[in-house]
Amino acid sequence: MNLEEVAERTDIAKATLYHYFPSKDALVGAALEALTADVLGRLENELAAAADSPATVQLRVLVREQLHVLTELYPEVGKLFSFPTSWPSEHDEAMKSMRRRHDDIFRSVVERGVADGEFDCPDPRTALHCLHGILNHASVWLRPAADPGGTRRDATINSCLRVFICPGPA
Repeated sequence: MNLEEVAERTDIAKATLYHYFPSKDALVGAALEALTADVLGRLENELAAAADSPATVQLRVLVREQLHVLTELYPEVGKLFSFPTSWPSEHDEAMKSMRRRHDDIFRSVVERGVADGEFDCPDPRTALHCLHGILNHASVWLRPAADPGGTRRDATINSCLRVFICPGPA
């Protein structure tokens, strides 16, 4: 797609579009940054609402909100961040920065949970990679319309938390 097609589909004059975005890459970069700001804002708001809660509760609210973002608000977003190698190289640094800022929110909660003894995963970094893999692919298989009571969503959240909390001996 080129900027002319974007202008036509959005019913914005080409000159206006070019005034704000000199290239398609500039438009894509601005759109990705706006999306990232929205998602980070949602996650930060949820975390702030649970500020006095244990890390397990905080991680649960983050996972729930991320599933909401990926399955209801922006289901196509999981693919964007799951397969970053498909992006043109001019977006590499921006994509890394967006992912880093997003990961930092989850990482801070996990580090606190490990420090407080709530989480006992042997390798928090690997556990976070597993968590993001589950979340990013949820938009492929978790359909809110097919799960009106949220049973599958809640099972997914519980499964995500198990990555961080090892069960005791059987």
